[in-house]
Amino acid sequence: MRLAPSPVKQLALDHRIEVATPLTLSLKKGGDAAAAVHAQLRAVNVDVMIVAAYGLILPQAVLDIPSGLPDAGAGPIRAINIHASLLPRWRGAAPITRAIEAGDTETGITIMQMDAGLDTGPMLISEGIAIDPSDTSGTLTTKLAALGARLIVAALRAAARAALHAQPQPAAGVTYAPKLDKREAWLDWSRPAVELARRVRAFDPFPVACGQVRGTTLRLWHADALDGASHSPPGTVIAVEARAVRVACGTGTLVITELQRPGGRRLRAAEFLAGMPLAVGDMFSAPGSA
Repeated sequence: MRLAPSPVKQLALDHRIEVATPLTLSLKKGGDAAAAVHAQLRAVNVDVMIVAAYGLILPQAVLDIPSGLPDAGAGPIRAINIHASLLPRWRGAAPITRAIEAGDTETGITIMQMDAGLDTGPMLISEGIAIDPSDTSGTLTTKLAALGARLIVAALRAAARAALHAQPQPAAGVTYAPKLDKREAWLDWSRPAVELARRVRAFDPFPVACGQVRGTTLRLWHADALDGASHSPPGTVIAVEARAVRVACGTGTLVITELQRPGGRRLRAAEFLAGMPLAVGDMFSAPGSA
């Protein structure tokens, strides 16, 4: 429960690079503390600001601080965002998770010129990659991080020789990827199994899909979906096998192969069942449900 630096901050500190972690960049909310950060940024006299997975809104006053790289068709390039989707699909805080959750088969990286809107700025470079059926948010983040690192270097080199061309985002196809909420982790067993299997992958490593059985909250780390009708109420354990627990859903069956008890490790089904046997007829539910 101790505050720990992110890997980026730790690497910077190891190399004696100054790091600022403001609570807000809004002068209205942050007052003197935010003003001090603005002054710090101005003093550095940067050409361009690069933003990746940053949790704060950057007000226009901050976006205007860099002196800017050559105009690519939408004004000097002062701030660039490495966004983990093919815009305008999945603007917002959680594009990787929402893409998996929605069943998308492709995503990618968009290098975009920032404005004061929510991921609404002109696009500079984009490149897509396939979403593998086994991808979790964790594995897909790793792939997109490598792609984003390559594309931001390419964008900066192109910008330095005035070879970038800004393209406005199309009005069609806009979707939003809202911030993740821990309450979303509770699976609704009345939903189709294929949808729940996607949520299990989407919520790995956070917030981790879960269900409650006999009063114990279990985290569900890996699951597949099987088609076919079930004659049992949603949430019912219909089979307990050596490698999986099968649970009836609104349509189809969720085949759970990795589980975790409170305070325990994530385990394959066989190991988990050795410590906490489940039985046919046990019911998975969410807190407060019947």
